[in-house]
Amino acid sequence: MLEDRTAIAALVQDWVVFRDSGFWDRLRAIWGPDGTMSTTWFQGTADDFVAHNRHAWGAPVPGAVHMLGGISVEVAGDRAVSQTKMTISIRGSLNGAPCAVICEGRFYDCWYKDAGRWWLADRAVIYERDRLDMLNGAPFPALDASILDSYPPGYRHLAYVQQASGAKVKNGLPGLIGAAVDALYDKGRRWLSGLPGVAEASRR
Repeated sequence: MLEDRTAIAALVQDWVVFRDSGFWDRLRAIWGPDGTMSTTWFQGTADDFVAHNRHAWGAPVPGAVHMLGGISVEVAGDRAVSQTKMTISIRGSLNGAPCAVICEGRFYDCWYKDAGRWWLADRAVIYERDRLDMLNGAPFPALDASILDSYPPGYRHLAYVQQASGAKVKNGLPGLIGAAVDALYDKGRRWLSGLPGVAEASRR
């Protein structure tokens, strides 16, 4: 059990380093063949997620970087669920001025063991809270309350900046409390119980 928990924790840490360093093949290899990913700006297969990140790679200042905190892993036979405290830091612009958003939350991952190793089946993100700061002395702009308030409190500033840059941002993603995170926890319980296709079904 401890060996499994340690192996999964190492893969969680590898994911962040590979993603933020542009090691795309090594990042893709953490997921199983049918792996999926869900975040504010993307919901789909691991193949497409990696392809999108690869295409956007190469800016002098990265658009997003990640930092990790504590990791909790629950193992049930050849299935596991991990939760990892994390921070997403992004750079963007509002009204032509540079800005930064810090978003804190958790990665919520479903894993399975096959051929002697653990594979990531599905990653979702729980968004707990965020904040927006202007950079280089730029004044804080007046935000459109109708846009800001249309998103959950855990990632409303992140969504505001992402949609301002042209991204299509998914609403209703899990936060600290509420129906969305309750449904995610239920999915994790069903995954651990061995029900087939639970993680994959959530993306369809």
